[in-house]
Amino acid sequence: MAKARRVTSIDVAREAGVSQTTVSYVLNNVSHQKISGETRQRIFAAVEKLGYTPSAAARTLRLGRSDIVLLLIANIPLGATAIELIEHLTADLERHGLSVITRIESGRTAATLWKDLTPAAVVSFAPVAKEHRADMRAAGTYVVNVWGDSEGEPNVMTRGQIRIGRMQLDHLVSQGHVRMGYAAPADSRMRAFFDPRLEGVRQGCAEHGLTPPSVREVVLDAEAAAAAARAWRAEGVTAVCAFNDDVAIALLAGLRAAGLSAPGDLAVIGVDDIPMARFAEPPLTTINQHMEAVAAKLADAVLNGLERPDARRSAPPESATLVIRRSA
Repeated sequence: MAKARRVTSIDVAREAGVSQTTVSYVLNNVSHQKISGETRQRIFAAVEKLGYTPSAAARTLRLGRSDIVLLLIANIPLGATAIELIEHLTADLERHGLSVITRIESGRTAATLWKDLTPAAVVSFAPVAKEHRADMRAAGTYVVNVWGDSEGEPNVMTRGQIRIGRMQLDHLVSQGHVRMGYAAPADSRMRAFFDPRLEGVRQGCAEHGLTPPSVREVVLDAEAAAAAARAWRAEGVTAVCAFNDDVAIALLAGLRAAGLSAPGDLAVIGVDDIPMARFAEPPLTTINQHMEAVAAKLADAVLNGLERPDARRSAPPESATLVIRRSA
């Protein structure tokens, strides 16, 4: 059976009775071209009748880049909050006509995949070497560097993560606590998010004149978490900021295993407000980062970088909010 031939802009021009150039002007919304409304209607009618879709390859050749946005995702555990962020960001960008491709970080992804795709923009949630980012920008690709690095280059998320840690600390201080612990994730791949959150807690302690937090890893195991809880209690710690809700819920289970309770023996506050947070025992006090708003901020960064006329020019306000339940 013969393969169906792809409908081209020549076919659309023939059906509408106009030149191929006129079809190109209309479909690409080229300004300063005096094309009547009746001609435009004929072209759109021909497009619909023939089922024409523009060639992405041809558009890339014409513009020097594609309408692709490449999301580079770090090779880390993706929880519900990270998945929510990716979903919202993908939907936001696709509403503006940008095709989103998501890839888990690998050596090839960072070094060569962007060359194959010639994306309009790269949103990097993965560690990409500074020289590779420079190559992307030199090739005309706009880069939003979300992932923190040690090279001093600004990124759009670190400030927000520091603020989250500060919000945790400030709430515990408001409840009368003066000796704090910090429950760190056991997975070292989470350091890019863990470090700024812990920095926010440390900054808060310094500003309130408190001792820096006692930092302990808490694995997702009730007995290990119980040991951490006992150690904190022995140090005089009365409240703990957890890296995220998963770690916080493990700590709550550890408290029960140790015969302790929250908030009486150890107040606990998490981050993310995952669906299970409200069903924890006791229900978990946490920070909701509002991934829809974070995604909108990142989408605006991309659109502004691409100088799109539909981009919002002013940054949205910080989105994180405190959710108070019974654990702290």
